[in-house]
Amino acid sequence: MFAAPGGYDRAITVFSPDGRIFQVEYALETVRRGTTAIGITCPEGVVLAVEERPTSKLQDPNFVQKLFQIDEHVGAAIAGLSADARILIDQARVYAQTNRLLYDEPIDIEVLARRIGDIAQLYTQHAGVRPFGVSLLFAGVDKTGSRLLMTDPSGAYWGYKAAAIGQGQDTVRETLESEYRDDMTLEEIINLSIRCLAKVVEGKLDPQKVKIAIVPAKTKKYYRLTDEEVEEYIRKAGVG
Repeated sequence: MFAAPGGYDRAITVFSPDGRIFQVEYALETVRRGTTAIGITCPEGVVLAVEERPTSKLQDPNFVQKLFQIDEHVGAAIAGLSADARILIDQARVYAQTNRLLYDEPIDIEVLARRIGDIAQLYTQHAGVRPFGVSLLFAGVDKTGSRLLMTDPSGAYWGYKAAAIGQGQDTVRETLESEYRDDMTLEEIINLSIRCLAKVVEGKLDPQKVKIAIVPAKTKKYYRLTDEEVEEYIRKAGVG
């Protein structure tokens, strides 16, 4: 970590002379220290895969959640501060349900990501607050097809075919760039996500560490794989 000269890291509303907002950069560092999350799209749907790492053997694994269902057609994966993520996830769910009530249709994934980005951006402009220390991957299937969008603490958002956030993001991105194809099947991108996690997760892969959710294009329904299904995919990928 670097030291900000002249105290420009003491207030979120102050730019440094070289045009940086240090509090946002610190928040991005929090994201980079989080557990790895991966999102991949294909014509047959999308997959979200995460590493869930309990802080203690005594901890209830149900409270180490990195995958969330937003609406029946979209889910999210996080990297960074879980407490910050909870607030944004709850707001995303409100937006999704409000859209159904107002327009009688599921919310577009990009609209959802933009609205959450708008909230994050507000927390980079006002004194007395700090940025959200979390990035989110929104993945789902809407009327435009399979979509994957990422938001970060600055409030920016981007669309991807495949993306990774968290500690292992650089390693995973290298694998995705070399192995991803536009014509992959849903089965293939699930296997690819597992192979990517195998390169960054410490120790042997098992369903206690790896959680996977999919949204098939046929059903447009979010589905979280059971531990037995995850274990079978790990076995097929040959990384267990």
